[in-house]
Amino acid sequence: MAGKARRVLAGGVALAAAGWVLREVPAELGVRPLTSGPDRVARIRRSPQFVNGAFANPMPEPTTMMTTPPVGLVGELAKDRQQRRPAGLIPMRIPPSDAPPADGLRATWYGHASTLVELEGRRVLFDPVWSRRPSPSQLVGPKRHHPVPVELIELPQVDAIAISHDHYDHLDMATVRSLTRTQKAPFLVPLGIGAHLERWGVPAYRIIELDWEEETSVAGLRFVATAARHFSGRTFSRNDTLWGSWVVTGASKRVFYAGDSGYFRGYRGIGSQHGPFDLTLMPIGAYSPAWPDIHMNPEEAITAHLDLGGELLLPVHWATFTLALHPWAEPVERLWREAKARDVKIVVPRPGEAVDAAAAPSVDGWWEILA
Repeated sequence: MAGKARRVLAGGVALAAAGWVLREVPAELGVRPLTSGPDRVARIRRSPQFVNGAFANPMPEPTTMMTTPPVGLVGELAKDRQQRRPAGLIPMRIPPSDAPPADGLRATWYGHASTLVELEGRRVLFDPVWSRRPSPSQLVGPKRHHPVPVELIELPQVDAIAISHDHYDHLDMATVRSLTRTQKAPFLVPLGIGAHLERWGVPAYRIIELDWEEETSVAGLRFVATAARHFSGRTFSRNDTLWGSWVVTGASKRVFYAGDSGYFRGYRGIGSQHGPFDLTLMPIGAYSPAWPDIHMNPEEAITAHLDLGGELLLPVHWATFTLALHPWAEPVERLWREAKARDVKIVVPRPGEAVDAAAAPSVDGWWEILA
């Protein structure tokens, strides 16, 4: 009887899991924008970035993406696995709950790319991902190396939620649905991503879609959607939504969030047109020789920061998920070495740790014991 009960229980669990997959995964995949409302379709077709039926990187440099796994990838994945995860528990901090500085600039990194920037009394949440896995199914995919420092229900009210593109490690359906219930802020997204949000229950009046170099004002802050060198897609179909970076400007402070991007010379133009920046949030991880044009390595992140006219660099897109073959701590070690060589001011907070841009602490190498 006990064996039969175990089989019945296992069967029930399997059926429940299958039901969850059948119910949730199709929604996770989002919507193809060209099948959504006519106004959005017309805007997409008018975009200078929309070429031959898809969005493209209109830059002098050709952008090559990995289309087939490189030779030996499976073998590489199987070896040195321990190096691609921290050797112990990642130290965390409890995020502040006090009011944002009225005329200052403070940033709290929650892990991967998710960051709260408090700018002159306003709060902007970038690329929030609270799920355990950045995947269309929570049953498969890379798992978090650390929990989120604060639950979504405990987040303070924010003034804007800015998304860079629709990949799973930057746009998470469960997080979006929760923020739709618990927050009142609008979602600022590159062109086409509003179709995903609408399917997930975000009211149309809370969605602001922008093409590159289009801008809007929210809560007294100026938001400009700017270029990035990347791609998009939540299925095997690519580039039916736009990707990008964000410029956020207050009365005296300026912030740049790069999203996901390979290095490109366009950073100089963004810096001259919209900078200089008091703070840049630059991706430093998930790089590989197999896809050199779509993710920056740490040295390129430093170069982009200088091109932008950045004062303080806060690295993102590392530590939380294993998305490439490099060792877990390699991105920040290379960044720190390059920053010292080029006299660039950086700050490397622990997840949940708030950083005052005007009084950023010295880098203390907290990750070294976990490497």
